Amino acid sequence: MQNNKTVNVIGGGLAGSECAYYLARHGIKVNLYDIKPKAFTPAHKSEYFGELVCSNSLKSNDVYGNACGLLKEEMRMLGSLIIDCADKTRVPAGNALAVDRERFAELITKKLKEQENITFISEEVTDINANQLTVVATGPLTTGALCDNIKKLTGAFYFFDAAAPIVLGESIDMDNAFICDRYGEDGKGDYINCPMDKETYEVFYNELINAKRAPLHDFENSKVFEGCMPVEVMASRGVDTLRFGPLKPAGLTDPKTGRWPYACLQLRKENVQGSMYNLVGFQTNLLFGEQKRIFSLFPALKNAEFVRYGVMHKNTFIDAPKSLNKYYQLKNSENIYFAGQITGVEGYVESASSGLSCAINILRKLNGKEPIEWNYKTVSGALACYISTPNTNFQPMNANFGILEPVYNLDKRKKDLKKQMMAERSLAEIKSILERIND
Repeated sequence: MQNNKTVNVIGGGLAGSECAYYLARHGIKVNLYDIKPKAFTPAHKSEYFGELVCSNSLKSNDVYGNACGLLKEEMRMLGSLIIDCADKTRVPAGNALAVDRERFAELITKKLKEQENITFISEEVTDINANQLTVVATGPLTTGALCDNIKKLTGAFYFFDAAAPIVLGESIDMDNAFICDRYGEDGKGDYINCPMDKETYEVFYNELINAKRAPLHDFENSKVFEGCMPVEVMASRGVDTLRFGPLKPAGLTDPKTGRWPYACLQLRKENVQGSMYNLVGFQTNLLFGEQKRIFSLFPALKNAEFVRYGVMHKNTFIDAPKSLNKYYQLKNSENIYFAGQITGVEGYVESASSGLSCAINILRKLNGKEPIEWNYKTVSGALACYISTPNTNFQPMNANFGILEPVYNLDKRKKDLKKQMMAERSLAEIKSILERIND
């Protein structure tokens, strides 16, 4: 039995796009609300749905050794729009799935607009109607009035998120850089490495920790989420912190010296052409002039042309364990669902996964079927269970093997085997879920 109800999806980011597409493709009429293209948040510039604002990397593609890689494979099996578009617009990035941002968002938008069941409404939603089936997928930049409405329903709070600068590829001084993936062969790989000796690093470090930062304007708190920490905040925790973080030189042998550098910045392609490069791990809230001055201290970036400077923006998420069940459904209102980073899943792929998981069970609800019982055997399920499990100190969570149900009776030293067994169990579970979905 197909229900004729219409589902309202608020937000055209990764989670909202994933949710709307899945429902529409399965015969459900969807109203997809987004303020674009009439208006934009401080971090968004493109008119397309699914715009990426922090990085072009969707992390590892390793199914058996990385939880985010496993999550992508789960989503592929479940018919994910986002992962399909990412696979079709990927750029070289070693074992990571990185995309050409514009082509990626353009393809998502194209596929959404091909769906006759989706009605696109460009306006700001300020209130949630509990009498209508609604998915709130407004992400980390939820606008004022709606944010206030959500706070009343759930007790929302927030943290800051920061984006890294991008430089023009042709402006990189390759005489002071080398191409190599970590522990890879010199001259082969997807990353440009920018080495720095001890004397230059010390100058760079002192300039960085004393640099002028952009004002936070209306933000009420300076709490920083550890997974996306501004480089200047990280540096303030100790002189060697960066050398064990984004400037870690391990496995990067400089062909000029035959040794690892004292510190090393990696640059990753932003597009297929390799015309732009992202400063990996260098999310920042420095003033634009300070970014140019300080990051140009890397010899390889002494003449770098910055095509985008790093920015900091508001990032909201709700107290999901108190508000949501494992179906991403509001506990006190069965018609309201949440999806994306606002639920407390952290990361592009994780956000899209929550939209897909949410849509699967909304479709089952409309068809009079029992919901899929998400559990800790899959990454998709573990994320749903994590955000809905009581937690007095709830913080956003990335995909990782630590949130999955453990595999017992293994030699603790055989970590790779443990991950492989978890992955095999997960994919078998997804196959079983698919059989239920297709029944």
